[in-house]
Amino acid sequence: MDLTSPPLSLKDNGFNVTTPDPSKDEMERLKEELKKWKERVEKAEKKKAHLLFCKLSADNEYDKAEEELRKIKDLQEKQHKDIIMPRDTFEEELCLLNQENAMLKKEIEKLKEDLAECSLVPLRDGQIKKKVAEMKLKFTHMEDMKDNYQDMNTHCVFRVTTKIPFRLNQNQALLTFEDEEVAQRLIKMGKHSVNMDNKITDVRVKPFTLEMGIKFELHVTVSGKKINVSEVPELSIPEDWMRDKLELNFYKSEQGGGGEIENVDYDKQSRTAVITFLRPGATNGFVRCTKHPFFVNGRCYRVSVSPNTDVHLEKFQVYCGISKKTILLKGIQETEEDEESVQDMIEIHFQKPSNSGGEIDKIKYVSKGVTWVCFEEDT
Repeated sequence: MDLTSPPLSLKDNGFNVTTPDPSKDEMERLKEELKKWKERVEKAEKKKAHLLFCKLSADNEYDKAEEELRKIKDLQEKQHKDIIMPRDTFEEELCLLNQENAMLKKEIEKLKEDLAECSLVPLRDGQIKKKVAEMKLKFTHMEDMKDNYQDMNTHCVFRVTTKIPFRLNQNQALLTFEDEEVAQRLIKMGKHSVNMDNKITDVRVKPFTLEMGIKFELHVTVSGKKINVSEVPELSIPEDWMRDKLELNFYKSEQGGGGEIENVDYDKQSRTAVITFLRPGATNGFVRCTKHPFFVNGRCYRVSVSPNTDVHLEKFQVYCGISKKTILLKGIQETEEDEESVQDMIEIHFQKPSNSGGEIDKIKYVSKGVTWVCFEEDT
């Protein structure tokens, strides 16, 4: 063979050479595999995004937990301080209480000594001597003794007179003089010029009327023979038996007093009774205590005991109040001075005889708002 000659074509030698093409099955397989890898990559990306989101949430939760932990630590520190501080305060208060307790113990010991000294005071007629105010008495009348017993009732008379209110308005004043003639003279004059803080002010003097008042006497008689009994126990026994139990119980009382009983008035519905003794003064032992033992069928109850009183009104009278010693000032001008200073200037002016005034018993001036003054019976 001649190596220098050009190569001959295979075709010319009777051969056909072609490049092998991949088969269709192989292409489908490769495409399917590529699709699977794409799906895996997509899933991996999604998983990665989910993990990143979880990490972000975990970081946020960690920050929150760390913040809560910090708050708890701060709260614990504050509570620790609050516990330490009150402990010191409690110790101081305990110390003060101990001091007060010691002082009270000393006072108790002193009172015991005083009580021991008082117990040495001699008794007369079974009564302890007490220092009371002295009152001058006079003989008034005689009373007949009923059944050879003296009157042991306590008689009280209260004389009541209402106070009459009067409305005192702004920039008005009330003046009460010791002498009635001074007040009446100023009312007749009508106008007065008063020096108020180096400024002359004209004021008007007016009489005034008061509302109606009432007076009466309240007569109270505390019986020496009767007592009121309340809170009588509800028992399933006849009323006559209950009256007998009450009579027997208060007849043989061990608390002092008591004695033969004249009458028992028992009201089952209100659980009350009125015990009337035969001897005046028999109630003295009962009115000293408000509770009394009541024995029924072997049991002991506690009933309330109170004095029996009779109250009535006498000499009830309606009257019209007048105060001829008092005048009402109107038209007082407002000044920069305070209320007390203005009142002093008014008092000085109307005390001077040169201004037809006189000695002032009471004065009240109102610079702002409204006030009420009260008038009482002039005795």
